[in-house]
Amino acid sequence: MKPVLLDTNFILTCIKQKIDFFEDLEFLGLEVLIPDGVIDELKKLKQTSILKSLEKNNFNKIILTGKNVDNSIINYAKKNPEIFVATLDRELQKKLKNKKIIIRGKKKLEII
Repeated sequence: MKPVLLDTNFILTCIKQKIDFFEDLEFLGLEVLIPDGVIDELKKLKQTSILKSLEKNNFNKIILTGKNVDNSIINYAKKNPEIFVATLDRELQKKLKNKKIIIRGKKKLEII
């Protein structure tokens, strides 16, 4: 299984649109990695229901270093070119050469 790093906006949008991203990513043969900074952002946004939902699923928490979450994701992705990044952030998408997972339409995850 190839690893996929999720950003905060991707998780929030999937939950809002009722996309079972854990199941969809597993179907695509991807292992879910969630940075500690993303979990911290969800805590700051008081997204306790989302945090509980995450705990029910199988993922690996990864500790990244950087000035902010986006920079830490960019740095990690540059060092690990085989990793996928699940993001809806256009700025982040432009800065990354890695394969990306996006939401196409309202319910479909797509690799670009």
